[in-house]
Amino acid sequence: MLVNKKKLADYFAREQDRIAVLAPLRTVDVEKSFDVFVNVRGGGTTGQSGAVRLGIARALRNYDENYIQPLRDGGYLTRDGRMVERKKPGQRGARRRFQFSKR
Repeated sequence: MLVNKKKLADYFAREQDRIAVLAPLRTVDVEKSFDVFVNVRGGGTTGQSGAVRLGIARALRNYDENYIQPLRDGGYLTRDGRMVERKKPGQRGARRRFQFSKR
């Protein structure tokens, strides 16, 4: 398995991220059956590992329809819909306000 032309262990330093990436393959017992090449960019390492997990799950779903139910039961075909909140005009950030001064 290569992620951005690096081995999985070299690209994802945290064990938690490596487990997340391999989870869809382990769910359907095809961990040793496929060579996986992934290009990913943007976000942090946890977000990237989640994106790779979703991509692998979708590829497995397209490969064999019998894999859909185990992948869906594991929650691997569900996209995380959280997004960064936009910065509001006249303020310092999305939630941050300027300091209030009574006098």
